[in-house]
Amino acid sequence: MALICALSASLLFSMISISLAQGFLAIALLVWLVMLFRGKRRFEAPAFFWALAAYAGLSLLSSAASVNSRMSFWDSRDLLLILAVPITLAAVRRRADLEIALTALLLSAVANGVYAVVCRFTTSAERIKAFMGHYMTQAGLTALFISFALGILFAGFIRRTKTATAGPEAERIWAERVAWAVGLLLASAANILTYTRGAWIGVAAALVVVVFLWKPKALILLPVIVALGFFAAPKSVKDRALSIFTMRDDSNIARVQYFKAGVKIIADYPLLGTGPDTVDMVFQDEKYGLGVLAKHNVHLHSNIIQIAAERGLVTLLSWLAFVGLALAGLWRMRRVPADAPPGAVKRRKIAAGGLAALVALFIAGFFEYNFGDSEIAQLLLILISLPFAAYRLEGESHGSSEAS
Repeated sequence: MALICALSASLLFSMISISLAQGFLAIALLVWLVMLFRGKRRFEAPAFFWALAAYAGLSLLSSAASVNSRMSFWDSRDLLLILAVPITLAAVRRRADLEIALTALLLSAVANGVYAVVCRFTTSAERIKAFMGHYMTQAGLTALFISFALGILFAGFIRRTKTATAGPEAERIWAERVAWAVGLLLASAANILTYTRGAWIGVAAALVVVVFLWKPKALILLPVIVALGFFAAPKSVKDRALSIFTMRDDSNIARVQYFKAGVKIIADYPLLGTGPDTVDMVFQDEKYGLGVLAKHNVHLHSNIIQIAAERGLVTLLSWLAFVGLALAGLWRMRRVPADAPPGAVKRRKIAAGGLAALVALFIAGFFEYNFGDSEIAQLLLILISLPFAAYRLEGESHGSSEAS
């Protein structure tokens, strides 16, 4: 019970307090290690975890060869976040555990969304960061929740027999949909108020995924919906969205510079990179062609370019393997029969949510080093692990039914 409470507390504060979220995950880690030592839990992890483990090991090698090993090894403490994957599987042992974790996540998003809207009308800040230290962290976290919620809502529209959805069960399903819809609306408002274009693009990609999983033919309506949303949006949002397509925007110019500089750095340090958290030291060299403003940033605004530049091409391949294996695993869990039991339907919902969240992060990651943000990486790893925990619960329930 202590393990699921710690994990759920981490989810509860995931969009409210970074320190508390990571603190409770640290408590979950300690509880998990004690349970492993005492034999009360066995180590379980999906296939994608081993690609993450390779990523972590190669990152440590990169740290050893770094242009500043001390800084790189200090930064590598964030690699412990990959243990959120087996911790999640160990924590979710009952259906009630899964519901507690999901409820905690939903409450975090609601609190964040409400506070973001309040900040909009009570502060003079142009880009709302709510509880977070930076508006881009706020954008990344809310984008993950929006994508996850979209998956849950769209995957919930599955044909069920009338007897399966009658009475109290139908009321429960309806209440759940309303709760997630409210969370989705509040998180969407919070995300829009960050004016972070990469996050918007990531959410758009997630929407395409969930609509495709729901009804592929409905994809034809998405351009119409996007167009209507654009024309209904405030002028500031329209201007920000349109700025994606112009090279008069300073951040667009900088991103092109980062890409070119990153390619040059990769060519100079192809095997193990410059070392974690050292790219900003290296790209100060005039030969990489960054402008004065671009040199003030600490990364290259792209997951792929950043990982390859600071950790090497082999490490990048391990990270891409993680993404591919996670997508494949979540994709396999997306289908259930029309008369599926509640456990299988829940698995379908959160598998679709995890798939959408991973796609959102990956696509947004072409424009932002979001995987390097520990708060975002932590939430993502938990979200994509929950479906695997649900799948295991489903198998255990089926096995118990057959035994009886």
